[in-house]
Amino acid sequence: MNPTEPNTVAKIQQTVDSDRGFADRRIVLIVLTLIWTCMVGIGMSALWTYEVTPGENTTSPQIWPARSLLKHNHNRSTLLMFAHPRCPCTRASIGELSLLMTHCGERVDARVLFFNSAQFSAGWEKTDLWFSAAKIPGVSVSSDQEGFEAKNFQSTTSGYVLLYDANGRLLFQGGITGSRGHSGENSGRDAIEAILMDKTTETKQTFVYGCPLQNRNETSGKESQVCPQQ
Repeated sequence: MNPTEPNTVAKIQQTVDSDRGFADRRIVLIVLTLIWTCMVGIGMSALWTYEVTPGENTTSPQIWPARSLLKHNHNRSTLLMFAHPRCPCTRASIGELSLLMTHCGERVDARVLFFNSAQFSAGWEKTDLWFSAAKIPGVSVSSDQEGFEAKNFQSTTSGYVLLYDANGRLLFQGGITGSRGHSGENSGRDAIEAILMDKTTETKQTFVYGCPLQNRNETSGKESQVCPQQ
């Protein structure tokens, strides 16, 4: 084959163009793959950061607040959990409460207070979380109208738990999940169990992983997704 012939030159040029096109496509594919990998990494990092970022850190009254309409149990410890009825993260907290009550329910008077507002229709607070908590033996469930009791006890995050003794003295404050929306062994539940079983524990406060009990939209009567990332 004579490389100077027109047909031969054209074939050579086609081969070169084909190889160049394949190389270009490969470069584009590599670039797209790198971009996709970076985007996935950024998304996973943001999700992980969200899951391990606790709610607002507050300090609850060391003595049962006199302003509260609730009465603590004078015969055994009283446990309060403050919850938002539409916070998916709180499902894990209620699951941990169920385990806690299974282990030492006879030693504690447990109550879950769900945020509610007159701005919303009747029964707005009675979601699946409400009924899940109500099914736990030994747990009573009620509405916290306009977050009145949450304010008395300085609770701002859904899933926040307080434990008071029979004399109304604070024994524990914090969350009972290890991260946002995740069940499993955690220092909060372990600490409460130890206290109720008269065992020694140095843990008196833990981080709370949940959504705000009240957001700006709810103060104006607008419903909104509490956990936009969920």
